[in-house]
Amino acid sequence: MDWGLKNRMSKIIKPDTGRSVMLAVDHGYFLGPTSRLEDPKKTISPLAPYADSIMLTRGVLRSSVDPSLFNSVVLRVSGGTSIIGEDLANEGIITCMEEALRLNASGIALSIFVGSKYERQTLLSLAELVDSGERHGMPVLAVTAVGKELGKRDARFLALSCRIAAEIGAHIVKTYYCDDFEKVVDGCPAPIVVAGGPKMTEKEALELTHKSISKGAIGVDMGRNIWQSEHPVPMIKAVRKIVHEDATAKEAYDLFKKLAKNK
Repeated sequence: MDWGLKNRMSKIIKPDTGRSVMLAVDHGYFLGPTSRLEDPKKTISPLAPYADSIMLTRGVLRSSVDPSLFNSVVLRVSGGTSIIGEDLANEGIITCMEEALRLNASGIALSIFVGSKYERQTLLSLAELVDSGERHGMPVLAVTAVGKELGKRDARFLALSCRIAAEIGAHIVKTYYCDDFEKVVDGCPAPIVVAGGPKMTEKEALELTHKSISKGAIGVDMGRNIWQSEHPVPMIKAVRKIVHEDATAKEAYDLFKKLAKNK
């Protein structure tokens, strides 16, 4: 990697631990004003100091994030569909590389929909972004998204999706946790972060985080399971305890309860 690309990667994946806590707040690009993300600035501001990077769109970055905050930004650059549209997989590139550079992003992210009728379209978009990313020193994060018609979260399917993303050149891959997750990790030469997915209890989300790290993920990109919690700041601190300090799920949950009680 060139120096610039290495430098940007180091702002997403912390060099001292080799791990990352990403805060996903990009849901509005296809879901609209999601519960507890209606006012992005109000949601992001208290959580940003505890995230290694924030994943979001350029509109929310400009309108809702204080430029003085010391965080890296992973810019969501794919979109073009909505939750009420015909097919979530029918995405294209909605933000150019020059815009990502202008916004001082540390990385860019887009979704790929392996197994959908738009598979080729999204994979070619990934290839285009990787080419541009290599020219400009910009890491690309590929999200192994699941459209309405797929719903597959087994190791064989996710291993296929992750390996294809890495083969095309993605620098980081975001995917779901599943049974036999270590097989997904072993088959992917790029570092993997795990998506938080739909809202669950704090205890379950911390158990998911611990299982992901113990099976080889380098971090999590968690959204709803942090900012939809009744106690979002204690929750992100508990997640950090697992990712960066190798805490057990129980130790992290005990920390969450203690911080939530003393809030």
